[in-house]
Amino acid sequence: MSLRSDLAVIAAHVAPGSRVLDIGCGDGALMAELEAARGCDARGMELDGALVERCVARGLSVVQGDANVDLADYPDKAFDYAILSQTLQTATRPDRMLEELLRVGRRAFVSFPNFAHWRTRMALLIGGRMPVTRALPLTWYETENIHHVTVEDFRDLARMKGARIERAWFFAGDRQIGAPGANWRAEFAVFELSR
Repeated sequence: MSLRSDLAVIAAHVAPGSRVLDIGCGDGALMAELEAARGCDARGMELDGALVERCVARGLSVVQGDANVDLADYPDKAFDYAILSQTLQTATRPDRMLEELLRVGRRAFVSFPNFAHWRTRMALLIGGRMPVTRALPLTWYETENIHHVTVEDFRDLARMKGARIERAWFFAGDRQIGAPGANWRAEFAVFELSR
């Protein structure tokens, strides 16, 4: 099974043998890859009970939990990496979520859809409606996205939280693109952070 582009870049940059917490782990695809290919001790947290059951049935160590409150139960620097993929924009308080990621992990990976992508901007400009795009496929009333973050917004948040951006990757569809103009060219972004 091939990984989604953001998960593939994360998997390629997690050091072998690391302890990893995948927050909002979904079906556990990233965790399974990290265990099989990188020899990691991967743990997961997922809100959706059906997805937790699927992960556990696959032999993955996943607990059902709400990262908005349950990350507080983990000790400082308990993991080498804390991963939040395509979940930051669903957090009640993304600023606090980032703070918790950087507290429980020595490093953090965060990926999110970029709401400043040119297709999103055009949908708003021309149609006057919240966009439905390849990266944002649900209508405004169906989506779990409650905070619309852009590449530049995230850079500002990281700076405000005292996080160092170690590396960043940007994607248009499944194709990786360069950093210049990423705020309008990238459909989604991946950042590796440390403190």
